[in-house]
Amino acid sequence: MTRDPRYDVLFEPVQIGPVTARNRFYQVPHCNGMGHAMPNSVAGMRAMKAEGGWAVVATEECDIHASSDVLPYREARLWDQGDQDRLALMTERVHEHGALAAVELVHSGHNVSNLYSRLR
Repeated sequence: MTRDPRYDVLFEPVQIGPVTARNRFYQVPHCNGMGHAMPNSVAGMRAMKAEGGWAVVATEECDIHASSDVLPYREARLWDQGDQDRLALMTERVHEHGALAAVELVHSGHNVSNLYSRLR
């Protein structure tokens, strides 16, 4: 079965700033419950999406500071070098399949629990 030519544009590369995505398929950020606690599983899941043809694969919400702790929920976070290493693992696995990696930076403001960090 051939593809309807109306959809050809979806499969064309697109320039995003200084990089080029191989097509128009952008996996939007979504939380999966693994967050920072299961970096190998997160990297494997995101790599599978890249292998499947997604041009850009994004993280879930990624907390930018300990004052944005949302326990009991697990999200990606970017608080220290360990977090950078965990996100780098996901990025490397996504890049292995020719996709770009994206991150959604967030501070949850009034929704934070600060159960982990105890910061207010």
